Amino acid sequence: MNNSARLFLVIGAINSMLAVMLGAFGSHVLKNKLTEDMLVIFQIGTDYHFYHALALVVVGLAAQHLRDPLINISAWLFLAGILIFSGSLYSLSLSGIRSIGAITPIGGVLFIVAWALFAVAVVRNRK
Repeated sequence: MNNSARLFLVIGAINSMLAVMLGAFGSHVLKNKLTEDMLVIFQIGTDYHFYHALALVVVGLAAQHLRDPLINISAWLFLAGILIFSGSLYSLSLSGIRSIGAITPIGGVLFIVAWALFAVAVVRNRK
């Protein structure tokens, strides 16, 4: 297994673990501490965190077979998207500062670009 594949698999696994932990935290600890709308925002953060943590695992598996720099770029954009998209939603819901949500769409764009680059890498590497 190449180093990039191993790194993305580890990052994906750690982020999957974190998403599960944060989801449980939201469901059990924050349930009675946040307003309903803030709890929904937190849950959206955990949902997207988990989806894209699994995307990192998929990219790690693909990186074993595809030798394309777009695979690596895609993985780093997925990670940046998790940090910006989910991180901003976690921060917004816990702080109540709605202006934090202004950066959330940046994370969404990073997710879209990451998926597009992943698709291009797969198409370019037909064997």
